[in-house]
Amino acid sequence: MLAIIPARGGSKGLPGKNIKELNGKPLIAYTIEAALKSRYITRVILSTDDMEIVRVAKQYGAEVPFVRPSYLATDAAKAIDAYKYTYERLEKEEKKEISEFVVLQPTSPFRTEKHIDKAIELFKEKKADSVISYCQEYHPIVWHKYITEAGKIESIFEDKINNRQEEKPTYFPNGAIYIFKRKLIDQEVYYTNNSFAYIMSRKDSVDIDTIEDFEYAGFLFYKN
Repeated sequence: MLAIIPARGGSKGLPGKNIKELNGKPLIAYTIEAALKSRYITRVILSTDDMEIVRVAKQYGAEVPFVRPSYLATDAAKAIDAYKYTYERLEKEEKKEISEFVVLQPTSPFRTEKHIDKAIELFKEKKADSVISYCQEYHPIVWHKYITEAGKIESIFEDKINNRQEEKPTYFPNGAIYIFKRKLIDQEVYYTNNSFAYIMSRKDSVDIDTIEDFEYAGFLFYKN
């Protein structure tokens, strides 16, 4: 199965995060190494607009057959369009059809090849349209509120005062693993009624977007 690692160069929350050194190696290296160790992934393709990311990714074994156009690397660009560009160009240049693929974001350093393989096995076992990694939310979603510019609290859901234990557990996508049938992305959707969740722990779900996330990941590496 093909793996796509999307890694644009223009991060605003933490500039240069994809190649920022974490516990002795660039952040993106953890994802490339996990993909290469997977039993099911046959190719690891980097999608980026940044030549320094290209250099680092190649050093760790990723393929970079082409560079992403700049219009697919802006803040307003949709990730789904970058996926489509990647597999459509691969198909055009290599004359090989791509019917399914994995997306591995480079900001999940604790996602390993074991997670990837288990998610792919779930995808195949269920004959799923998609499998997406999730993490359990600690607090009930019904506790969430909107806060106005004036600082007032506004309800999102019907107001109820329940203990956490009384609420049904909810989950959020942690950004670590996405597995798609190509037809879903052609339709610009991630989910159908045949989509499944691969559940990951809180620690393994750490997703680096800010300096605080990065420092917390460094602490976890040091602790272990």
